[in-house]
Amino acid sequence: MDKKFKIVALLAVRNEEIFIKRCIEHLILQGIDIYLIDNESSDSTVAIAEKFLNKGVIHIESLPYDGSFDLTSQLAIKERIAQSLDADWFIHHDADEIRFAPYPFKTLHEGILYVNNAGFTAINFDEFVFLPTSREESFEGTNYVDEMLYYYYFAPKKLRRINAWKNTGQEIDLCSSGGHRVKFKKIHIYTYNFILRHYIFLSHDHACMKYGSRTHNKSELKRGWHIERHGFDPEKIQLPHKNQLKKVATDRDLDTSDPWAHHRFFGESKLSYLARKAFHKFFNFK
Repeated sequence: MDKKFKIVALLAVRNEEIFIKRCIEHLILQGIDIYLIDNESSDSTVAIAEKFLNKGVIHIESLPYDGSFDLTSQLAIKERIAQSLDADWFIHHDADEIRFAPYPFKTLHEGILYVNNAGFTAINFDEFVFLPTSREESFEGTNYVDEMLYYYYFAPKKLRRINAWKNTGQEIDLCSSGGHRVKFKKIHIYTYNFILRHYIFLSHDHACMKYGSRTHNKSELKRGWHIERHGFDPEKIQLPHKNQLKKVATDRDLDTSDPWAHHRFFGESKLSYLARKAFHKFFNFK
Protein backbone atom coordinates (compact mmCIF):
# COMPACT_ATOMS: atom_id res chain seq x y z
CA MET A 1 0.00 0.00 0.00
CA ASP A 2 1.29 3.47 -0.91
CA LYS A 3 0.98 5.22 2.45
CA LYS A 4 1.83 8.56 0.85
CA PHE A 5 -1.38 8.32 -1.18
CA LYS A 6 -4.02 9.48 1.31
CA ILE A 7 -7.73 8.75 0.96
CA VAL A 8 -10.18 10.14 3.54
CA ALA A 9 -13.79 9.07 4.11
CA LEU A 10 -15.93 11.99 5.25
CA LEU A 11 -18.37 10.35 7.66
CA ALA A 12 -21.25 12.34 9.21
CA VAL A 13 -23.14 10.54 11.98
CA ARG A 14 -25.79 10.90 14.65
CA ASN A 15 -26.64 7.98 16.96
CA GLU A 16 -25.06 5.30 14.78
CA GLU A 17 -23.74 2.99 17.51
CA ILE A 18 -25.31 0.03 15.72
CA PHE A 19 -23.09 0.61 12.65
CA ILE A 20 -20.09 2.73 13.55
CA LYS A 21 -17.59 0.11 14.73
CA ARG A 22 -18.08 -2.18 11.73
CA CYS A 23 -17.96 0.77 9.33
CA ILE A 24 -14.71 2.19 10.76
CA GLU A 25 -13.01 -1.20 10.96
CA HIS A 26 -13.86 -1.92 7.33
CA LEU A 27 -12.53 1.43 6.11
CA ILE A 28 -9.27 0.95 8.01
CA LEU A 29 -8.80 -2.51 6.48
CA GLN A 30 -9.44 -0.94 3.08
CA GLY A 31 -6.63 1.58 3.63
CA ILE A 32 -8.95 4.56 4.14
CA ASP A 33 -8.66 7.23 6.85
CA ILE A 34 -11.81 8.59 8.51
CA TYR A 35 -12.77 12.17 9.32
CA LEU A 36 -15.84 11.92 11.59
CA ILE A 37 -18.47 14.65 11.87
CA ASP A 38 -20.71 13.93 14.85
CA ASN A 39 -24.12 15.63 14.96
CA GLU A 40 -24.23 15.57 18.80
CA SER A 41 -24.99 11.86 19.17
CA SER A 42 -26.71 10.91 22.42
CA ASP A 43 -25.65 7.24 22.28
CA SER A 44 -22.18 5.65 22.33
CA THR A 45 -21.24 6.57 18.75
CA VAL A 46 -18.47 9.00 19.72
CA ALA A 47 -17.11 6.79 22.50
CA ILE A 48 -16.74 3.95 20.01
CA ALA A 49 -15.12 6.19 17.39
CA GLU A 50 -12.68 7.66 19.92
CA LYS A 51 -11.12 4.22 20.36
CA PHE A 52 -9.88 4.53 16.77
CA LEU A 53 -8.39 8.03 17.07
CA ASN A 54 -4.93 8.11 15.49
CA LYS A 55 -5.56 4.50 14.40
CA GLY A 56 -7.55 5.33 11.28
CA VAL A 57 -9.84 8.07 12.60
CA ILE A 58 -7.86 11.25 12.03
CA HIS A 59 -10.30 13.72 13.62
CA ILE A 60 -13.73 13.97 15.27
CA GLU A 61 -15.58 17.23 14.68
CA SER A 62 -18.81 18.20 16.42
CA LEU A 63 -21.77 19.57 14.46
CA PRO A 64 -24.47 21.10 16.72
CA TYR A 65 -27.86 19.38 16.53
CA ASP A 66 -30.76 21.81 16.10
CA GLY A 67 -33.54 19.26 16.62
CA SER A 68 -33.86 18.05 13.04
CA PHE A 69 -31.95 15.97 10.51
CA ASP A 70 -30.16 18.65 8.47
CA LEU A 71 -28.42 16.98 5.53
CA THR A 72 -27.44 20.29 3.93
CA SER A 73 -25.39 21.31 6.98
CA GLN A 74 -23.60 17.96 6.99
CA LEU A 75 -22.79 18.21 3.29
CA ALA A 76 -21.60 21.82 3.62
CA ILE A 77 -19.09 20.73 6.26
CA LYS A 78 -17.89 17.95 3.97
CA GLU A 79 -17.44 20.47 1.16
CA ARG A 80 -15.37 22.68 3.50
CA ILE A 81 -13.21 19.78 4.71
CA ALA A 82 -12.60 18.56 1.15
CA GLN A 83 -11.37 22.05 0.27
CA SER A 84 -9.03 22.40 3.27
CA LEU A 85 -7.80 18.92 4.28
CA ASP A 86 -4.53 17.57 2.88
CA ALA A 87 -5.60 14.36 1.11
CA ASP A 88 -5.39 12.92 -2.39
CA TRP A 89 -8.97 11.59 -2.62
CA PHE A 90 -12.18 11.82 -0.59
CA ILE A 91 -15.23 9.58 -0.16
CA HIS A 92 -18.64 10.87 0.88
CA HIS A 93 -19.65 8.08 3.24
CA ASP A 94 -22.45 7.07 5.66
CA ALA A 95 -22.21 4.76 8.66
CA ASP A 96 -24.63 2.18 7.22
CA GLU A 97 -22.47 1.66 4.11
CA ILE A 98 -19.75 -0.86 3.30
CA ARG A 99 -17.76 -0.13 0.14
CA PHE A 100 -15.48 -2.24 -2.03
CA ALA A 101 -13.38 -1.87 -5.15
CA PRO A 102 -14.28 -4.25 -8.00
CA TYR A 103 -12.14 -7.22 -9.06
CA PRO A 104 -9.15 -7.44 -9.39
CA PHE A 105 -8.43 -4.79 -6.73
CA LYS A 106 -7.96 -6.11 -3.21
CA THR A 107 -8.81 -2.88 -1.38
CA LEU A 108 -10.45 0.49 -1.95
CA HIS A 109 -7.03 2.08 -1.56
CA GLU A 110 -5.54 -0.09 -4.31
CA GLY A 111 -8.50 0.54 -6.62
CA ILE A 112 -8.61 4.30 -6.11
CA LEU A 113 -4.84 4.60 -6.56
CA TYR A 114 -5.18 2.79 -9.90
CA VAL A 115 -8.06 5.08 -10.94
CA ASN A 116 -5.99 8.11 -9.98
CA ASN A 117 -2.95 6.96 -11.94
CA ALA A 118 -5.14 6.23 -14.97
CA GLY A 119 -6.12 9.91 -15.08
CA PHE A 120 -9.69 9.74 -13.73
CA THR A 121 -10.98 12.16 -11.09
CA ALA A 122 -14.18 10.53 -9.75
CA ILE A 123 -15.78 7.14 -9.11
CA ASN A 124 -19.41 6.04 -9.27
CA PHE A 125 -20.70 3.23 -7.05
CA ASP A 126 -23.32 0.58 -7.79
CA GLU A 127 -25.69 0.51 -4.78
CA PHE A 128 -26.94 -2.80 -3.37
CA VAL A 129 -29.48 -2.54 -0.54
CA PHE A 130 -29.53 -5.35 2.03
CA LEU A 131 -32.68 -5.95 4.09
CA PRO A 132 -34.23 -8.31 6.62
CA THR A 133 -36.95 -10.32 4.90
CA SER A 134 -39.53 -10.56 7.68
CA ARG A 135 -40.62 -8.61 10.75
CA GLU A 136 -39.20 -11.38 12.95
CA GLU A 137 -35.73 -11.35 11.37
CA SER A 138 -33.13 -9.19 13.14
CA PHE A 139 -29.44 -8.63 12.50
CA GLU A 140 -28.86 -6.22 15.37
CA GLY A 141 -25.78 -7.16 17.37
CA THR A 142 -24.52 -9.49 14.61
CA ASN A 143 -21.87 -9.30 11.94
CA TYR A 144 -24.55 -8.10 9.56
CA VAL A 145 -22.17 -7.81 6.60
CA ASP A 146 -21.62 -11.57 6.69
CA GLU A 147 -25.09 -12.61 7.82
CA MET A 148 -27.46 -10.41 5.77
CA LEU A 149 -27.61 -12.24 2.45
CA TYR A 150 -30.58 -10.79 0.53
CA TYR A 151 -30.47 -7.58 -1.44
CA TYR A 152 -31.73 -5.60 -4.41
CA TYR A 153 -29.83 -3.45 -6.87
CA PHE A 154 -30.98 0.14 -6.41
CA ALA A 155 -30.49 2.21 -9.56
CA PRO A 156 -33.09 4.88 -10.35
CA LYS A 157 -30.54 6.44 -12.69
CA LYS A 158 -27.10 5.80 -14.17
CA LEU A 159 -24.19 7.46 -12.36
CA ARG A 160 -26.35 8.16 -9.34
CA ARG A 161 -23.68 7.59 -6.67
CA ILE A 162 -20.58 9.59 -7.67
CA ASN A 163 -19.23 9.53 -4.12
CA ALA A 164 -15.42 9.39 -4.47
CA TRP A 165 -13.33 12.13 -6.03
CA LYS A 166 -9.81 13.39 -6.48
CA ASN A 167 -8.63 16.46 -4.63
CA THR A 168 -7.99 18.71 -7.62
CA GLY A 169 -7.86 21.89 -5.55
CA GLN A 170 -11.25 22.99 -6.86
CA GLU A 171 -14.34 23.74 -4.85
CA ILE A 172 -16.72 20.78 -4.95
CA ASP A 173 -20.53 20.66 -4.74
CA LEU A 174 -22.28 17.95 -2.72
CA CYS A 175 -25.29 19.94 -1.52
CA SER A 176 -27.17 20.39 -4.79
CA SER A 177 -27.58 16.62 -5.29
CA GLY A 178 -28.19 15.73 -1.64
CA GLY A 179 -24.75 14.09 -1.59
CA HIS A 180 -25.52 11.62 -4.35
CA ARG A 181 -23.27 13.14 -7.00
CA VAL A 182 -20.18 15.24 -6.36
CA LYS A 183 -19.78 18.02 -8.89
CA PHE A 184 -16.72 20.00 -10.00
CA LYS A 185 -15.26 21.30 -13.24
CA LYS A 186 -13.95 18.83 -15.82
CA ILE A 187 -14.91 15.78 -13.79
CA HIS A 188 -13.68 12.54 -15.39
CA ILE A 189 -15.57 9.51 -14.05
CA TYR A 190 -13.89 6.10 -14.00
CA THR A 191 -15.17 3.64 -16.60
CA TYR A 192 -16.22 0.92 -14.14
CA ASN A 193 -18.36 1.28 -11.03
CA PHE A 194 -17.15 0.43 -7.55
CA ILE A 195 -19.41 -1.35 -5.02
CA LEU A 196 -21.62 0.06 -2.25
CA ARG A 197 -23.43 -2.34 0.09
CA HIS A 198 -26.12 -0.36 1.92
CA TYR A 199 -27.64 -1.62 5.19
CA ILE A 200 -30.56 0.75 5.62
CA PHE A 201 -31.86 -1.02 8.74
CA LEU A 202 -31.15 -4.31 10.51
CA SER A 203 -34.64 -5.22 11.71
CA HIS A 204 -38.24 -4.03 11.58
CA ASP A 205 -37.80 -2.49 15.06
CA HIS A 206 -34.63 -0.75 13.92
CA ALA A 207 -36.49 0.74 10.92
CA CYS A 208 -39.23 2.03 13.24
CA MET A 209 -36.66 3.58 15.58
CA LYS A 210 -34.62 5.10 12.73
CA TYR A 211 -37.43 6.59 10.69
CA GLY A 212 -40.17 6.95 13.28
CA SER A 213 -38.17 9.21 15.61
CA ARG A 214 -36.41 11.41 13.05
CA THR A 215 -37.48 15.00 12.44
CA HIS A 216 -36.45 16.45 9.08
CA ASN A 217 -35.37 19.93 8.13
CA LYS A 218 -38.35 21.85 6.74
CA SER A 219 -36.45 23.54 3.93
CA GLU A 220 -35.21 20.16 2.71
CA LEU A 221 -38.73 18.75 2.75
CA LYS A 222 -39.79 21.67 0.54
CA ARG A 223 -37.11 20.61 -1.94
CA GLY A 224 -38.65 17.13 -2.13
CA TRP A 225 -36.06 15.45 0.08
CA HIS A 226 -36.87 12.83 2.78
CA ILE A 227 -40.61 12.79 2.05
CA GLU A 228 -41.02 9.00 2.21
CA ARG A 229 -39.03 8.90 5.44
CA HIS A 230 -40.85 11.91 6.86
CA GLY A 231 -44.19 10.21 6.26
CA PHE A 232 -42.98 6.87 7.60
CA ASP A 233 -45.75 4.64 8.96
CA PRO A 234 -44.48 1.47 10.74
CA GLU A 235 -47.75 -0.29 9.96
CA LYS A 236 -47.23 0.14 6.22
CA ILE A 237 -43.66 -1.10 6.00
CA GLN A 238 -43.46 -3.94 3.46
CA LEU A 239 -40.39 -6.13 3.80
CA PRO A 240 -39.84 -8.03 0.55
CA HIS A 241 -39.84 -11.82 0.57
CA LYS A 242 -36.61 -13.65 -0.23
CA ASN A 243 -37.94 -14.69 -3.62
CA GLN A 244 -38.21 -11.00 -4.57
CA LEU A 245 -34.54 -10.38 -3.77
CA LYS A 246 -31.13 -11.59 -4.88
CA LYS A 247 -28.87 -13.68 -2.66
CA VAL A 248 -25.26 -12.65 -2.23
CA ALA A 249 -22.52 -15.08 -3.23
CA THR A 250 -19.33 -13.13 -2.39
CA ASP A 251 -18.44 -9.61 -1.30
CA ARG A 252 -18.07 -8.45 -4.88
CA ASP A 253 -20.16 -10.89 -6.91
CA LEU A 254 -23.34 -8.81 -6.92
CA ASP A 255 -26.05 -8.82 -9.59
CA THR A 256 -26.91 -5.58 -11.39
CA SER A 257 -29.83 -6.97 -13.37
CA ASP A 258 -33.44 -5.99 -12.57
CA PRO A 259 -32.72 -2.62 -10.92
CA TRP A 260 -35.26 -1.15 -8.50
CA ALA A 261 -36.22 2.48 -9.03
CA HIS A 262 -37.46 3.07 -5.49
CA HIS A 263 -37.32 1.52 -2.02
CA ARG A 264 -40.43 -0.67 -2.00
CA PHE A 265 -40.35 -1.39 1.73
CA PHE A 266 -42.02 1.99 2.37
CA GLY A 267 -45.07 0.71 0.48
CA GLU A 268 -46.76 2.54 -2.36
CA SER A 269 -49.06 4.87 -0.48
CA LYS A 270 -50.10 8.13 -2.11
CA LEU A 271 -47.41 9.87 -0.07
CA SER A 272 -44.63 7.56 -1.20
CA TYR A 273 -45.81 7.84 -4.80
CA LEU A 274 -45.67 11.65 -4.62
CA ALA A 275 -42.32 11.42 -2.87
CA ARG A 276 -40.85 9.38 -5.70
CA LYS A 277 -42.19 11.83 -8.26
CA ALA A 278 -40.69 14.78 -6.38
CA PHE A 279 -37.37 12.99 -5.91
CA HIS A 280 -37.08 12.00 -9.55
CA LYS A 281 -38.11 15.48 -10.71
CA PHE A 282 -35.55 17.16 -8.46
CA PHE A 283 -32.69 15.01 -9.73
CA ASN A 284 -33.99 14.88 -13.32
CA PHE A 285 -34.38 11.09 -13.19
CA LYS A 286 -36.08 9.43 -16.14
